[in-house]
Amino acid sequence: MRTFVCKIARNLATKKYHSNTAAIRNSQYDLALEELEEVLADKNSVEEAYEAEELAEAINGFMATLNYTDRFIFTRRYWYSDPVKDIAKMAHSTTNSVTVRLFRIREKLRHYLEKEGLLV
Repeated sequence: MRTFVCKIARNLATKKYHSNTAAIRNSQYDLALEELEEVLADKNSVEEAYEAEELAEAINGFMATLNYTDRFIFTRRYWYSDPVKDIAKMAHSTTNSVTVRLFRIREKLRHYLEKEGLLV
């Protein structure tokens, strides 16, 4: 009887663990990508390697225009997918300040890509 009860408890615990972690498995990455989704071109169509290279060069050019702190915040959020709270700690800033800076950086990126003719 003891083995039977332990097996049931283990199975219930495993199910609970999977249900708790499945909903938030990649939420920080999904959120970061959703924020950039508005700015970057639609990925449903097939893009040629040249267009991808052109976009990469434009983003690198944009990154060169940013100051160190903005570049750090942008990179930590959209390359490393760090949560805003962790970025705020690393940048010795508040969460609200980092959120506002990310919004402004995305707007600058949008205008930069429009100027380069790459925003669809």
